[in-house]
Amino acid sequence: MELLTGVVGPLATNVYLLADPATSEALAIDTATPSVDWLIANLERRGWRLKLVVSTHGHWDHIGDNAAVQEHTGAPIAVHPLDRDRLEHPRAEFAPFPIPPSVPAMELAEGGRIDLGALRLEVLHTPGHTEGSCCLLERESGILLSGDTLFKAGWGRTDLPGGSEEQMADSLARLARLAPEVGEGLRVLPGHGRPTTIGQERAWLDLVAREGRLIA
Repeated sequence: MELLTGVVGPLATNVYLLADPATSEALAIDTATPSVDWLIANLERRGWRLKLVVSTHGHWDHIGDNAAVQEHTGAPIAVHPLDRDRLEHPRAEFAPFPIPPSVPAMELAEGGRIDLGALRLEVLHTPGHTEGSCCLLERESGILLSGDTLFKAGWGRTDLPGGSEEQMADSLARLARLAPEVGEGLRVLPGHGRPTTIGQERAWLDLVAREGRLIA
């Protein structure tokens, strides 16, 4: 697996480009504005073909270049159905620029899988930040693309439309339980900020799981 990260936009969104170099198939995650030029340049430089654009959720700072990337590459867009309307009718009241609508062609679903060459990414529905927030887990490589669910030393906001403290606590508890299956070294690649591991977040994640609520 090859993994590239770009940090873009006013909220420093992490845009990820994953590829299986053996097949030259690539996957873009959270194509925020402005990421289209960065993505196209890296695809062309490496001879990769973009197979899919995944939106981990539908907030404006993660979807702004969806339409542009699709136009340039022809790659379909995938999002959980509960966040589909956020892509088709962007709510961008706080965005400093227009957010064009985009039309998902695929649905992310709990228990679903995205095949990228030899890579197998499992879809985990992890609501709390939005109704349709999702994470992607690649067990063999030991990575979790967590969107705005899990950050280094924290979690995504729950006070925005579609957010829920109760659902976020449940989702974090679920992610805490991944380590026995995948290992404490499971790398967490969040939607904002620096990477971490489940092991590094273990103490407070276990506290959330035990208490069944978010801990201030």
